[in-house]
Amino acid sequence: MAATSPRSTRVLAVLGTIVATLVVWVIAAVLLGVRLDVRMKPGDAVQHIGPAAVVLAGLVVSLAAWALLALLERLTRRARQVWTTVAVVVLALSLIAPVQGGVTTGVKVTLLCMHLVAAAVLVPTLARSAVRR
Repeated sequence: MAATSPRSTRVLAVLGTIVATLVVWVIAAVLLGVRLDVRMKPGDAVQHIGPAAVVLAGLVVSLAAWALLALLERLTRRARQVWTTVAVVVLALSLIAPVQGGVTTGVKVTLLCMHLVAAAVLVPTLARSAVRR
């Protein structure tokens, strides 16, 4: 089997992250009837998370992760290790928002699943694509 280029692997990571999080949204919102409402801060108005927001968030996070990896590849010989460490720390910190912002337990669980599924696709795929100098 031919080796794939880092760019094509990274494109697949971005697309896979978007699809995976959207699948979680469909399962929760469409199949289980969870209304994905959040508050950014206590006292703020409730905001609904629809499929467009899920796609946009997945795209932004994936492209930011890709950009950081590309930058680290230029700056260090240990890009994979540094990037993976940063990615795991960012994931851990990102898990705070769903717990604090979700209006119901179902929303909190759904958002936590979205974060974990995104990381499950993005972290190993982008780490594997890291170019060694």
